[in-house]
Amino acid sequence: MMKEIDISYRTMFAELAQRTLDGQFLADFPMEGWFVTVTVKGRDYWYFDLPTPEGKDKRSYVGPHSDEAITERVKAHKEIKDNIRERRRMVSTLRRAGLPGPDPFAGDVTKALADAGLFRLRAVLIGSVAFSTYAGMLGVRLPSSAMQTGDADFAQDFAISSEVGDSLPPVLEVLQSVDPEFRAVPHQADKAKVVAFQNAKGYRVEFLTGNRGSDEYTGEPSPMPALGGASAENPRFLDYLIYEPVGTVLLFREGVNVLVPAPERYAVHKLIVSSRRLTDTLGRVKADKDLSQASLLFEALVETRHGDELADAWAEAWDRGDAWKEGMVNGLLRLPNNGVKALGKALGPDMVENLMKKRSNR
Repeated sequence: MMKEIDISYRTMFAELAQRTLDGQFLADFPMEGWFVTVTVKGRDYWYFDLPTPEGKDKRSYVGPHSDEAITERVKAHKEIKDNIRERRRMVSTLRRAGLPGPDPFAGDVTKALADAGLFRLRAVLIGSVAFSTYAGMLGVRLPSSAMQTGDADFAQDFAISSEVGDSLPPVLEVLQSVDPEFRAVPHQADKAKVVAFQNAKGYRVEFLTGNRGSDEYTGEPSPMPALGGASAENPRFLDYLIYEPVGTVLLFREGVNVLVPAPERYAVHKLIVSSRRLTDTLGRVKADKDLSQASLLFEALVETRHGDELADAWAEAWDRGDAWKEGMVNGLLRLPNNGVKALGKALGPDMVENLMKKRSNR
């Protein structure tokens, strides 16, 4: 049985997440500016105007009016307080209690991009760095071996990037503030576009987006106006992963406010992509890691009474078509036993057993 974290640490993690969100909000929107409502295509959005020495206001995207949490934070802007020293103490306490955080370099990269506005522009942290946040979010202990990574991946919805009317600073400059040896990696299909950046040690930062419902975009980089000069790779299944992401905190320094996929979507997505990895040595290693993370999250979700959310996420993916079903069943056949058992509790043991038998008999 997966071990849950003491309630006092779960409470502290939730409080830190709230304080970190407040701190990032103050950093993004200083007191000397003001919020304005802008109507785009019939929908109201919050923007923030900040005066500049040149006399022209700098306008930044905040979020939709319909997001109640954002609107409440806008209205309470003057009352928000931040105590960075206290947040550092909380991060230190949680790390000593066994909750995971990123390796220092991944933390520096994510924090630099967060400070530049990446998550304000609704980008989503994905991959193993995101996986490390689920321990605190779900209140369970997850093995550090499942979080080892040599890269950082970020995704953004294409429509948001196209319509938000705001952008990061040049993303290469942001990354070079962390390590001057970061360089742009031209895309193989279009050398004029860049979806990834890499430093001299091989650490890779990559940007992705959904493929907009058509295979014609697969393999071609998508221009992303909000990503500071970066384009994005558009693999299949990514739109499902980043739909309705959740806010949380990365346990690094004073805490980094991030958006990550909902854990049940992350788990189902990992199951699918595990079956589509290349069959070379590196591909098999990545597939094993996908399955390990999916299995751990299936178990954690069921143990922490989130089985209904997992069942809903599974049903949504299952209803998306034959390619999705094939990936889910193929991944299920290689899933560790603890993950199969947990999934059986969420979906019903007969359903999982029948899926596995049906595939094995083909």
